[in-house]
Amino acid sequence: MLQKVLLLADRQTEGQTDRQIYKGKTVYPFSFGAGVLNGECVRAGVKTAIALNSKINKVSKFDRKHYFYADLPQGYQITQQRQPLAVGGEVEYILIDQNNRYVTKTARITQLQLEQDSGRSLHDEEGRQSLIDLNRAGIGLMEIVTEPDFENGIDCSSFVREVQLMMRQLQVCLGSFREGALRVDANISVHKPSEPLGVRSEVKNLGSLKDLRNAVDFEIKRQKSVLKNGGTVINETRTFDSESGKTIPMRDKERLQDYRFMPEPNLPPLYLYDNSTAAQSRDQNTTNIDEEIQNMPPLPRDVRNKLINDYNLSLRNVYVLVNEDKGVTFFNEVMKYSNSPPNFIANFIVNDLLGVFNANDIKIRNSPISPDILAEIVDIKESGYSTVAYCSQLVELYLKQDITERPKTVVDNNGWRQIVDTETLKPVCVKILKENPKLVKKYFKGKEDKALSSLLMKALNETQMKGHPVLMKKIFTELLEEQKQK
Repeated sequence: MLQKVLLLADRQTEGQTDRQIYKGKTVYPFSFGAGVLNGECVRAGVKTAIALNSKINKVSKFDRKHYFYADLPQGYQITQQRQPLAVGGEVEYILIDQNNRYVTKTARITQLQLEQDSGRSLHDEEGRQSLIDLNRAGIGLMEIVTEPDFENGIDCSSFVREVQLMMRQLQVCLGSFREGALRVDANISVHKPSEPLGVRSEVKNLGSLKDLRNAVDFEIKRQKSVLKNGGTVINETRTFDSESGKTIPMRDKERLQDYRFMPEPNLPPLYLYDNSTAAQSRDQNTTNIDEEIQNMPPLPRDVRNKLINDYNLSLRNVYVLVNEDKGVTFFNEVMKYSNSPPNFIANFIVNDLLGVFNANDIKIRNSPISPDILAEIVDIKESGYSTVAYCSQLVELYLKQDITERPKTVVDNNGWRQIVDTETLKPVCVKILKENPKLVKKYFKGKEDKALSSLLMKALNETQMKGHPVLMKKIFTELLEEQKQK
């Protein structure tokens, strides 16, 4: 399975249809004037190539790809067919496999090229007409082409999510699907192990991670069904209908289309330099590869590795924190105020805090709970000062009410302190055992875990969820073992 990730230069492409058009966009891509290459587009491409571990070509060339389509008024697209900006490379990313495990994978990069974006087709099925929005026509586009290293929809969407995070970290692209700044074309084929790759279909312009995931999975099932019933998979272009969850044919590719590639006459070869050759450049705006390498920010994989190596966080917690916008920043801020172990803090943010936030459609970047308040709640839970259930209630309270008191004061005022002394809890456990002889018999018959779980729940209810569960379980076990010895 091969993917093309299309990343649009950050320019305004939304707004009223066809109101962002000017001559330089529709005729000379990447340019502020006729035939002048936009250095920022080149710099964005170089940064991305470095992040992808690609080999950057110090000389790359532009070509014209001729074809007629309504969203490309000039009749050709400027691209890099022969000598792209960069080749090779790889991306490390995390996915959740079928067994719900978090695993690390690597996908190979074929090439990265700069080209010109086309307009956008708007299809009105009821009116049986297609409209064209040329707002983004002519804007610089960066296309990342991968090797066929993916197995299913979640695999593809996990890779694209990683690329999206990288682009935002590099500040070369907003990576917004909604605004069309990030789009994906997926080429899908199926084959048996040890056999050559099958005939592929291309699903164009997938505009969300969910659509990418669903389109790929549907297309795999469709092609398997075609082959199982004795049919032949056609090399064609398809589109994905998110409402029906199906891919729909657009046009076939059986006939080889002659794009009549030719060197782009308005753009000369693109020369890049490093520290050893920078003196040869007469243009002060030339991109220096070595300078871009030195100025590279930490990438998502670097942040993940640091969290794992420095704090021994689980791969799951690292995945969630890095994927959540400002998640790592919030984690680091909470650590400044908390006395709890880093892994305990990460667990609380991922499991407790985000659980409440997601239920209330709140993003961590807009957290109404400050890091110092959350740090105190984490410490209350970690120290056993209050119970897990009451700590969750604390989060809810600070989320929905304007509370000025510190979390510890709220716990004391509400009587939420956890009971942690044996002298108070032992009589409760003795009472529960006397009232539940059937559970005692179940324990003696070898069903210890089930019996203890039921007894513990009754004891928690008896203490209004304030009893320390680990301590009460220990007390129950000791009392039952004493009875067994009699």
